[in-house]
Amino acid sequence: MVKAIIIVPARMGATRFPGKMLAPLAGVPVVSYTAKAAKCVTGAAAVYVATDDELIAAAAKREGVEAIMTSTACANGSERVAEAYEQLSARGEVADVVINLQGDAPLTPHWIVEDIIKAFDDPAVSVATPVVRCTAETLALFRADRARGMVGGTTAVLSQSGKALYFSKEVLPFNGQTEVMDVWHHVGLYAFRPDALLEYPTLPVGPLETAEGLEQMRFLENDRAIQAVPVESRGYPFWEVNNPQDISRIESLLSERGDPNGL
Repeated sequence: MVKAIIIVPARMGATRFPGKMLAPLAGVPVVSYTAKAAKCVTGAAAVYVATDDELIAAAAKREGVEAIMTSTACANGSERVAEAYEQLSARGEVADVVINLQGDAPLTPHWIVEDIIKAFDDPAVSVATPVVRCTAETLALFRADRARGMVGGTTAVLSQSGKALYFSKEVLPFNGQTEVMDVWHHVGLYAFRPDALLEYPTLPVGPLETAEGLEQMRFLENDRAIQAVPVESRGYPFWEVNNPQDISRIESLLSERGDPNGL
């Protein structure tokens, strides 16, 4: 079995929702909820929060999760995770797989992270990310957000072999008659072998990463493969905290269906 660790990147200055990591969700800060979800993952040797903010670090510590302080210059979560992992490896804490579990994804089910860890049983996989087939409910929310000019979830376009071809904040592929089963919802977490993770900050930023505002595009624009791993939602909608309105959406889901990790 591979040794996997989870690092939750969390910054205070989010563009669309500043301070969202400390926004209350079901009575606790968003980052605390995500850290608790990470601790539910079977097969994860350790969980850390990587942040540039002392208040976020304090919230992590209250959940019993070590906070690793990183630079305010980190452009995105993957850069922050890479910096945190450098600190961990310098003190002798190394892993076969490093998982970037975004701090704004508190409803990530443990089984999705566990499926991503299993993907690294294939030695050819260096970067992996999960995708789930869009339900009618999720697709309707995506389209409603876009109609209002809001940025919602991310969709993925895959090759026949399961490699990622593109990611977008638009609903792709476009077709006036698109069926639900044609659309892949990207679940916002990434897993890397250490060499791929540490290479990431050294790669040049391309126009697609800039235009979409999606960090994973850096790998694709630099001809690095990302393995998309289809996972099951088990009837539970996946939703991130992208906008202030998402807090009430997630709290409604928790009230109606409970938490996917039993929290």
